[in-house]
Amino acid sequence: MNDWPDRRTGDRSERYGRGSDSARPESARAMPHIQRRPTPPQRPQSPPQRPQVPPQGQGYDDRYQDGGYANNPDPGYDSGYNTGQVYGSGGGSDGRGGGRRGGGGDGGYVQGRPAPDWRRRIKLGALTLVVVVLAVSISTYFWADSKLKREVDLSKVIERPESGDGTNYLIVGSDSREGMSAEEKKRLRTGSAEGKRTDSMMILHDGSSGPTLISLPRDSNVEIPSFVGSESGKKFQGTGRQVKLNAAYAEDGPELLVRTVEFNTGLHIDHYVEIGFGGFAKIVDAIGGVELDIPKGFKDKKSGANFQAGKQTLNGEQSLAFVRTRYALPGSDLDRTKNQQKFLAALASQTATPGTIINPFKLYPTMGAGLDTLIVDKDMSLWALGSMFFAMKGVTGGEGTSMNMPISGSVGGNLVWDKAKVKQLVEQLNNDEKVTVKGN
Repeated sequence: MNDWPDRRTGDRSERYGRGSDSARPESARAMPHIQRRPTPPQRPQSPPQRPQVPPQGQGYDDRYQDGGYANNPDPGYDSGYNTGQVYGSGGGSDGRGGGRRGGGGDGGYVQGRPAPDWRRRIKLGALTLVVVVLAVSISTYFWADSKLKREVDLSKVIERPESGDGTNYLIVGSDSREGMSAEEKKRLRTGSAEGKRTDSMMILHDGSSGPTLISLPRDSNVEIPSFVGSESGKKFQGTGRQVKLNAAYAEDGPELLVRTVEFNTGLHIDHYVEIGFGGFAKIVDAIGGVELDIPKGFKDKKSGANFQAGKQTLNGEQSLAFVRTRYALPGSDLDRTKNQQKFLAALASQTATPGTIINPFKLYPTMGAGLDTLIVDKDMSLWALGSMFFAMKGVTGGEGTSMNMPISGSVGGNLVWDKAKVKQLVEQLNNDEKVTVKGN
């Protein structure tokens, strides 16, 4: 039986491929017993594409060049050599699980996830925060601005004195019951009188020398000058008529009150601010009450005041009773104006705190309560209103002065201003100087 490979014949003992005994190399010789198949004609082939191989150091064999081993011209040849792929689901070759990991249809090679860019994340977070703060601030501004009641037209005031340095606000507390229910009127002891009258009047000067708060007693004796009616537009000539200051408001409203204050003082009023009973009480309740030190206790049936001496926190109802009381005080209206100054300064100081401004659960109710009943002039901006508020706070912070208008006596029960001191006071305010004039 012939056990030689296909198409081979001859004696198995023939020494093929062993060479010869001669020192010269054996020449080629014919081997008729070996028959080879004819080589089929080769078709033209495109040059083989160089395969993508991993970089050195990641399973790459330096011997692998130009798509195959150098001694393997046949691109279809498969030696079975592993090109460096790591099989299985284990970690990297270094045992630390990084760089190369097994599994997957990509041959098992997966690069590690890059480290997070914390600097970029912090920048994006800061930018997002700024955008949110700006959006909230802008929306709050327009919300608050839309609630302001700009009802007082100071352009109707005639024959006005020249403006000085700084800004002058005329702050009026009225006894308006607008928007109050019958139960609220009863609880706050406001009565049910129609219309509104001034219950307190103050001038706040805000300048570089510090704020100055000057109370104008409502029983002050003043002259009603010529004026133009706020509703009729008709001009009324002055007759030298002497009245209480609050009568000017009752006669023709805020415009005539501003005209009367400017005529009797010579001080230009830049802005007008008015708040009613209901709004005043709601502001106090919105911030959780106002802490006040009352040196001497007092009671008043008309206002409902009933206070003991010492530090205490007043709610809206108690606060309104405190600023309205006059009959239980030795100095009557003069003592009441001092209490009003003290309370308003404390209210501003305790409201303008980070706990109120930053906390939306306090800020929005407080702003809403005040803006709902606040009446201002048509040129009043939120910025000017905020400046007034912080100037009021500065009065209690030792940065400013609080006083009553200087009084020289009385006539017919009305308080007469000291004209010489008033003139000096106005000059100091117009020149934005430190106030040295003393009031009552």
